[in-house]
Amino acid sequence: MIDKNRKPSYLWTVLTNRCPRCREGKIYVTENAYDFKNNMKMHDKCPVCGQPTEIEVGFYYGTSYVSYAVTVAYSVATFIAWWVLLGFSLYNNSIFYWLIFNGVTLLALQPIFMRLSRSLWLSWFVKYDRDWEEKKAKDYERIVKEHMNNW
Repeated sequence: MIDKNRKPSYLWTVLTNRCPRCREGKIYVTENAYDFKNNMKMHDKCPVCGQPTEIEVGFYYGTSYVSYAVTVAYSVATFIAWWVLLGFSLYNNSIFYWLIFNGVTLLALQPIFMRLSRSLWLSWFVKYDRDWEEKKAKDYERIVKEHMNNW
């Protein structure tokens, strides 16, 4: 039995690329991050609550900083895991093996990190609304339809 009064998890919402306002609607057109033709295409509005996904022109430029932080955090995590599990030594090339491993996995995970950074960025500016079914989504003033998706 699903409790409608229970607030959905913020972490689950961000990791599954859901709308931050209703935490139900999917913000991307396709689920597959590796569908390279459509992996960054977002719905103009949340299909469930109608929340616009682009708040203003150039809204997602800030995600480059978020993506950078996510990749640095991933690199630090893999470095610590490598150090604890395999160790580093002055007498072998283990640091270079880690660099290669980290670089290859960063390239492989980049589509996921890009989506995650957009989802995080949007969730910082659009807050969860428990009464989203009764309230209309806010219209933003700084949208110029002719300039949307010009990045």
